[in-house]
Amino acid sequence: MTDLPDHTITGNIVVITDVWSPELENKRDIAIYLPPSYNTTEKRYPVLYMHDAQNLFDEGMSFSGEWQVDENMELLAEQGVEAIVVGIPNRAEERMQECCPFACDDTPSFGDEYVRFIGETLKPMIDERFRTLPMSQTTGILGSSMGGLITLYAFFRYPEVFGIAGAMSPSLWFADRAIYPFIEATERAPGRKLHLDIGTEEGEDALADARRMRDLLLAEGYQVGQELLYMEDEGAMHTESAWAYRLQVALRFLLPRLS
Repeated sequence: MTDLPDHTITGNIVVITDVWSPELENKRDIAIYLPPSYNTTEKRYPVLYMHDAQNLFDEGMSFSGEWQVDENMELLAEQGVEAIVVGIPNRAEERMQECCPFACDDTPSFGDEYVRFIGETLKPMIDERFRTLPMSQTTGILGSSMGGLITLYAFFRYPEVFGIAGAMSPSLWFADRAIYPFIEATERAPGRKLHLDIGTEEGEDALADARRMRDLLLAEGYQVGQELLYMEDEGAMHTESAWAYRLQVALRFLLPRLS
């Protein structure tokens, strides 16, 4: 493991280089944020897997702005909310394929392979190397846009792995909105948590899609405030800065407070 370059990074972030995915037959470097108390206690921590790691921790490495995940986590730690965050970088031209779980006419789909890489290869590695709480109720996945779409797929396809999820401005329109019938066909697993949000300036279709997803989840029995947090961010557009602004709200809802 090596340290990340010192740009806009706050806190303790390490990198595991060249992590091989047999599911995708490729490799990438994985960035791991460790909470402030990690090196001074023997506590175990929830784990949050996040897509597009290039944009999570460091403005100098981002392709469209930083989420300030490390700064947000440091602030939450002061209030007793701590977690390990695993940043999974996209592979540029392969991002659409890896974030799409459904067959499309013009986009090959490797979404299920990508999610299985997280659940079957990466998660066991993280659980072995770090002090994690490996249960589903303390294992989360979070992303935006296409990352929000694959997050929803992972949450409903593999409930035994992911018990918490954050779908920020998810691309629900992709693949002819196949995510809706997919969720309708899955059996609801109770006692889990999902954050869903959208900016009101992302377009009428995107707003309508988010409300349709909210209504579907309510019809499936998700309890607002306990299992589901739905948020419409007034005036917000489809940008990294908007997701960074909403991130702390999502994390407060999703992550448990550790004793």
